[in-house]
Amino acid sequence: MSAHGDVDLGHTVAGWTGTTLALLGSAGAGAALCAAWTPGIWLGLGLVAAAGLVTWLLHLAGWGKPSGPRPREQWDWRARDTAARTGHADCLGCRASGPRRAAAASAARPAVGGPAAAPLPAADGGA
Repeated sequence: MSAHGDVDLGHTVAGWTGTTLALLGSAGAGAALCAAWTPGIWLGLGLVAAAGLVTWLLHLAGWGKPSGPRPREQWDWRARDTAARTGHADCLGCRASGPRRAAAASAARPAVGGPAAAPLPAADGGA
């Protein structure tokens, strides 16, 4: 058992790369702000924007993870997501990547409705 318990923390190559780039961009923009160097501020903010784009592209390439917990054998941060090629159901990033991937992701979505939920007990009105 790890220090965080038996949970999937979602460590992925896409996540670590994006976080590192965003951290470097934020630190660079902050240092440039302290030094009153305007081009450095814009370079740092550009690196933060690039971090989002790189993370999204790595997610689409299979180096991210789908929403929700993963099976235990895929918890390693270097594990590749084999379902990324067709897209993930309910993933905004996959739907934004184009109509073909969005259609494949929505086709893989489970049917709405499923088993009926148990009704809630009626509340007593009191006296």
